[in-house]
Amino acid sequence: MTGLMATGTAAFAKKSPRACERTGQQTSDTLRLLDEQLKPQRRVVHTGDVIYQAGERFGNLYILNSGFFKIVNLTADGREQVVGLKFRGDWLGFDGIADGSYSCDAVAMDTGEIWMVSYEALMRACVSHPALLQVLHTAMSREIAHDRDSLMSVCTLPADARVADFLRYWAESLAERGMRTDQITLRMTRAEIGNYLGMTLETVSRALSRLARDNVIGFAEKGRRDVQIPDVGALSAFVQRCLAPAPAMLQ
Repeated sequence: MTGLMATGTAAFAKKSPRACERTGQQTSDTLRLLDEQLKPQRRVVHTGDVIYQAGERFGNLYILNSGFFKIVNLTADGREQVVGLKFRGDWLGFDGIADGSYSCDAVAMDTGEIWMVSYEALMRACVSHPALLQVLHTAMSREIAHDRDSLMSVCTLPADARVADFLRYWAESLAERGMRTDQITLRMTRAEIGNYLGMTLETVSRALSRLARDNVIGFAEKGRRDVQIPDVGALSAFVQRCLAPAPAMLQ
């Protein structure tokens, strides 16, 4: 039980500044390598732009150079379900490799820039430039790890902790990219956040209010999407407290 609990809590632990800096440098190095070796096609995108849709034939991978994206599936009754979030340096389109068609929609949440690379051209380049293959494997590994952590959050955390962990992840993703984390602008409505975390809009609102009352977060005057985070570590500590076993479990 102890080993399993340690594995679970590690998914919600705060990353060190050095780890964030190292990830940020790796992202910059990756983008530079891709630009030099593949000369990707660049495209400026705006809020609501769709890069590819579920069912569309697969042929390209996309790398996010700036901005924010959400990955969306449709449920059986036609409702949108947010299943992923993407930041600078993240790849889009891995889901299309296996079956030859994309299984989700990729939608811009902000003005940004994406780089498009042909999958066939990338595979050819990997033969002569092994560093590209390492970049590809690293990106896939990170996506798998994040999907696992997201599932852990939805399956094991109560609502307040789930929202706190979402804010921690968003802030640390910004920190890894050299952006400020003491005040962040969420590019999602509360309904979208609830959709992503598996809870209602009202539950998200109550959780945010409780976090604010506990002084873990605050809200900027100009808008409720602007969240003040005095200490990202406090968000991680909040989540860890929610995961702490009851005394009876320790006996």
